[in-house]
Amino acid sequence: MTGEHLNQIPVVFYRTLGGVEPVRDWLKGLPDEDRHKIGIDLATVQVGWPVGMPLCRSLGGGLWEVRSSLPSRRIARTLFCVYKGRIGVVHGFIKKTQKTPEDEIELARKRMKEMMA
Repeated sequence: MTGEHLNQIPVVFYRTLGGVEPVRDWLKGLPDEDRHKIGIDLATVQVGWPVGMPLCRSLGGGLWEVRSSLPSRRIARTLFCVYKGRIGVVHGFIKKTQKTPEDEIELARKRMKEMMA
């Protein structure tokens, strides 16, 4: 890849009307190694979009998940959408069940609508 420039899609985090960035706050609360792994996975999406399985999976309706296996032996999901040439990170959580909980998806969809408005 010498001499080639990788196209990077800007990553933006969901922000509430009060200026709070819940996903960024969630990331800051994780151990350094886990945060680093999620960052690498997000960067892979940023420079390689569109990315499929096993790293990314569509949740339908424009919502996607980044599937991260963390050094702490946990599983994280970072949910995002792609709009206006950007990756909008709307939610992140540690997965505790095999199926992604519907309330986590609904929260992400709500934030996605707010972000795209």
